Amino acid sequence: GNGQLSGQPGEGDVGVYSDITISVSDGEDSASLPAFSIEVNQIALGSMTVSWTPPTRNTDGSTLTDLAGYVLYYGTTSGAYTEEIRIDTPGISSYVVEDLPPGTYYVVATAVNTAGDESAYSGEATQTVAGQ
Repeated sequence: GNGQLSGQPGEGDVGVYSDITISVSDGEDSASLPAFSIEVNQIALGSMTVSWTPPTRNTDGSTLTDLAGYVLYYGTTSGAYTEEIRIDTPGISSYVVEDLPPGTYYVVATAVNTAGDESAYSGEATQTVAGQ
């Protein structure tokens, strides 16, 4: 009705597309818009560094002796963590998440013991990622 074209290209769609024609027909009449071109550009991706203080105690107060690593959970909506990264190195206290589209991210972490048990989520942190 108005000639509006909408959609969101994926990473594999980067490039120039020429001589695009939009036409419609109701079986009797037809109409076409003039040909046009679209250029799809790559979004500049960014990164965020997540840092934490490694735990030393279990939730019951006893000394933590079986720390196996961490899990970082993150997403673009507070409380909705759609992505996760498993870190199997208990001795580190920061991690760089790369190749993120620009936006605001919400991050929580858990500690994991050698039995595979996870702690409760940490407090939520917020990080804004700008494209590079």
